[in-house]
Amino acid sequence: MAHTEHKARAKDPVNARVVTCSDTRNPETDASGKLICDLLTKDGHTVLGYDVVPDDPERIRPLLQAAMADGRTRVVILNGGTGISRRDTTYEVVAALLDKRIDGFGELFRALSYRDIGSAAMMSRAVAGVAGECVLVSVPGSLAAVRLAMEELILPELRHMAWLVA
Repeated sequence: MAHTEHKARAKDPVNARVVTCSDTRNPETDASGKLICDLLTKDGHTVLGYDVVPDDPERIRPLLQAAMADGRTRVVILNGGTGISRRDTTYEVVAALLDKRIDGFGELFRALSYRDIGSAAMMSRAVAGVAGECVLVSVPGSLAAVRLAMEELILPELRHMAWLVA
């Protein structure tokens, strides 16, 4: 079946969860997480949960494992913790849970980011893949990065990815 046929069949809205991984943001100051929730809702999807947690593997991993096991969540979108500083650990947690990586996501995200931020784009460890029956997508926490990822990559393929995994 051709890509266009797959995409045409993938019409159902997706149940998603949003996780912000940050040592400095909280639900009141987390503009990026709120933007993800808003864009998902505007595109017809259901946000089953939204959490702001420290960039700490012991806090992030259980949230992802619970989402993967709940039987309802099809996609988890994380923001924050994708850089190269000592405290950026979200990538390691997400990568360890993936059964299949969607390498093109990170590659495209960095290529598109290069237009806006130049060579600093290479330091992003944005990653996506399949974990069990869920799609996990992890993007940087800046508002510009979230908007770019959501509008140009995630939302155009969200239904399609969820349909393929289901």
